[in-house]
Amino acid sequence: MALFQNNNNHSGALRTPHEKPGFIKYTGVYLRHFWELLRLNLLYIIACIPIITIGPATAAMTKLCRNYYQERHVYIWTDFWKAFKDNFKQGMFFGIINILCAVVFSVSIPIYMKWARDVSAMYVPFFITLGFMVVLVMVSSYAYIMVSSTNLKVKQIFKNSLILVYLCVKRSIAFFIIYVAVMSAAILFFPVSLIFIVFWPFTFISFVDCCLCYPMVRKYVIQPYYDQRGEENPEEAYLDTHDERVFVDSPQYETKDQANKKRKKKTIK
Repeated sequence: MALFQNNNNHSGALRTPHEKPGFIKYTGVYLRHFWELLRLNLLYIIACIPIITIGPATAAMTKLCRNYYQERHVYIWTDFWKAFKDNFKQGMFFGIINILCAVVFSVSIPIYMKWARDVSAMYVPFFITLGFMVVLVMVSSYAYIMVSSTNLKVKQIFKNSLILVYLCVKRSIAFFIIYVAVMSAAILFFPVSLIFIVFWPFTFISFVDCCLCYPMVRKYVIQPYYDQRGEENPEEAYLDTHDERVFVDSPQYETKDQANKKRKKKTIK
């Protein structure tokens, strides 16, 4: 996987020809699918009821939000559970990591803060732990996109995510700020915010993630794969194919031209 190859011709976020600038596209698409995203949020919460399945559920939600962002056809129920199953192993891995880290951070950060009031030296582990938490949130923003959009291995996904956090630091920080703002509001106003939690925040955060971070994954991870091989990126042909992933390390993957040739043959027969 060449993360930094063949990107000299691109400036900023890489977009397919039909895409509008990020904010305009984000606002229009989000409002157009607002009610569907509310239902997806509820389905996500149901899938997370056994807490161990948070990872696969997040990968599935990310997949659907990415499809909404790209204005693909989405069938919430069937597409969600298909993505849940397809990304189960890798989603489970990242989900367990996130759960374990969340437990560690929720215990250690308050303790370090309390100790730091008496011993100033304890501010060092406090800020180190806080820094790890910030980086983990930003790494996850790229990791789940790659889990649901590529066939990369876990090690490659984690490595690429860590690099992208620093390579695209402005977008990473923007996502973190929005994530913290939304989740803080949900926690601070609980239980009044319960109805808000059930229907809105998770898909909103995931959609923002796709808006901010997916173009960077496409620019530095997906597109270089095809540029290096002199192949057409099949992403632009998604309306004409049933393939789900935009990055497939497989010679059997059909480009738009190949699919059209097959259709012509079938018509002639």
